Amino acid sequence: MKAIKVAILDLYDGHPNQGMRGFKEILDRYKAKHNLNLVYQVFDVRGKAEVPDLNFDAYISSGGPGSPVDSEGSVWEQRYWELIDKITACNQQADSVKKHVFFVCHSFQLMCRRLQLGEISLRHSPSFGVLPVHQTALGRQEVIFEGLHDPFYAVDSRSWQVTHPDEDNLKKYGAVLLAIEKERPYVDYPRAMMAIRFNDYFFGTQFHPEANPVGMKAHLINEEKKQQVISEHGERKYDEMIERLEDPGMIRLTQSTMIPNFLDQAILSMQEA
Repeated sequence: MKAIKVAILDLYDGHPNQGMRGFKEILDRYKAKHNLNLVYQVFDVRGKAEVPDLNFDAYISSGGPGSPVDSEGSVWEQRYWELIDKITACNQQADSVKKHVFFVCHSFQLMCRRLQLGEISLRHSPSFGVLPVHQTALGRQEVIFEGLHDPFYAVDSRSWQVTHPDEDNLKKYGAVLLAIEKERPYVDYPRAMMAIRFNDYFFGTQFHPEANPVGMKAHLINEEKKQQVISEHGERKYDEMIERLEDPGMIRLTQSTMIPNFLDQAILSMQEA
């Protein structure tokens, strides 16, 4: 059985996180469920400027801390864009096996910045919690959302945002806005873009579809983390997040749906080729 190779692009720059564990768990579960010869390799993009070659079938690019603006021109980001450009060129060849990329949170912001699809800015206050994500009309036709409710729930953890979609550039690149954040009628803030299909093979989310409710809960009930969350966001927000983590129709559904649907697409491309 031919190996299916997945590259995980780690943009956490050595910071403690739940994301990398989430990606690995999804891939391990997908491999076992479908009895596949699936292998994956992690590349420390920001810490060591490591990037994979084109000998992978799918790529998952993680979230990460800090500004998605200040890294412009850095060595690691230059190498990152060289990889994305090579994948793009490969996908544009008529007889090539198409390579799919999933961009999460920080990676999503980088792509939006590069393609100028909206305004990149610091939020008025950090977003943190298990929050509803609303699909657009086109989002309801998106295969990666198949099996999710509308709205669906996802872990949102970010200080930055992408707002004010640039319709001209979306059209220029053939990108489609698929989801936006919850409406907040009591404050005069724009709704952030939460998911975009950049093209037939590139897909991205502002939230964390890899989040594991068990791991997240274990992380949050740690006394130090609990007090940090309560200090920053309030006890009510903390209690709400714990409650939503335990609801099987919220993040558990999102984690078991989106990236597996993405992998289905990537593997279908291989089979068609």
